[in-house]
Amino acid sequence: MDERLQQQLKFILEIDKEKNIFRQTHLSGGGRSENDAEHAWHMAVMAYLLQEYANEKVDILKVVMMCLIHDVVEIDAGDTYAYDDADLKTQKLREDRAKERIYSLLPPDQKSKLIALFDEFEENQTAEAKFAHAMDNLQPLLLNDSNNGGDWRAHKVTADKVYKRQEKTRLGSETLYAVTDNIIQENIRKGNLQETATKENGHEN
Repeated sequence: MDERLQQQLKFILEIDKEKNIFRQTHLSGGGRSENDAEHAWHMAVMAYLLQEYANEKVDILKVVMMCLIHDVVEIDAGDTYAYDDADLKTQKLREDRAKERIYSLLPPDQKSKLIALFDEFEENQTAEAKFAHAMDNLQPLLLNDSNNGGDWRAHKVTADKVYKRQEKTRLGSETLYAVTDNIIQENIRKGNLQETATKENGHEN
């Protein structure tokens, strides 16, 4: 076996560890916590199915790959809950270190390509990155809604924070943002999301 193939297989085995990184979001219907690999798979399928709703035409293969590789860094960095302000402050540093170690397992040309794809996702400037972020935000929102807002209630998440996170969904898809808006408003009415006195995106939250 040549060195290139050995490196590729080593990376492939390493990313299996993503299945052991559990998120705060639970599976639909009140199931267990989902893991990062399940989240990535779900996002990738969603991106393919929902591509017609992107604000701009996208290279769907690039979007799917962003969905599949964006959380590989959490093998080292751990999952950062979207509404944990303390962890969010150190997220970039932790993920940059992880990115270098994990992608360095690959042959140099593939390392460069995947790091460039990861960085493009993080910078969120291209049509593909914006649509991938829309998937990253919509997927847990759909699961939370299916669980009657259980994760939001457990963490005492406020509606203004959810709206702030969904701003990135709007950049990728106005149509899907309208879906998230309806879901958020319904969960406010149900009492699953705490209301606040702030005004976000035209809503009294």
